[in-house]
Amino acid sequence: MTAPFHILGDPAAPILIIADHASNAVPDGIDLGLPPEALREHVALDIGVAEVAALLVGEGACCAILGGVSRLVIDYNREPDTAGLVPVHSDGHQIEGNSVADVADRLARFYDPYHAKVAALAAQPHRPFLLSLHSFTPRLRTRPEEARPWEIGILYNADDRAARIAIPLLAAAGLVVGEQQPYSGKLLNATMNRHAEAHGRPYLGVEMRQDLVTDAVGQRRFAQILAPVLDECRNGLA
Repeated sequence: MTAPFHILGDPAAPILIIADHASNAVPDGIDLGLPPEALREHVALDIGVAEVAALLVGEGACCAILGGVSRLVIDYNREPDTAGLVPVHSDGHQIEGNSVADVADRLARFYDPYHAKVAALAAQPHRPFLLSLHSFTPRLRTRPEEARPWEIGILYNADDRAARIAIPLLAAAGLVVGEQQPYSGKLLNATMNRHAEAHGRPYLGVEMRQDLVTDAVGQRRFAQILAPVLDECRNGLA
């Protein structure tokens, strides 16, 4: 049975990593109508996120909640009433199986338990600092002419407090930083809108470029860069 989420580390840690798209798992009984190789692409998961999260947890200051199913099964980073919650197409792929999906069943089995657990972890008395961890493809299949040069993107909606701390630190560490890139957090920020901004909780929204975190060397590099930045954000906003 596919779990809606996985927890890494100690929930009492001062930093909580929330990784909505960490898995490409498709539960038994759900047929998306896609070839197996499509599930290894960015349409199915945020490549590198689970590994970077695990490295950060291994340093001892973080706990992580990792989404347990593919974003093609149900997208945890969408409001429950939006059309893209159970996508029928994604970057050139038609997800035929989702055209007949039982959305209510997927909400009950996966989406609702995941967000209930995020809510409980985020609301702990020690007030963990939240890291929303994602990754993005350097080039969309449907828009190959649009290269994405940023190595890391920082997203937010109304609350940019942590972004203001993190952006210069990430740039100083040698990364090409995109603010509100490769897309705007004012448009795509559902999980943080719900669990951070709605409660005034400080958070940092991070998008890592996937070609830089596909292997162990890149994953370790990003974890080593992010760890002190997270400490600065938490200490500066405690």
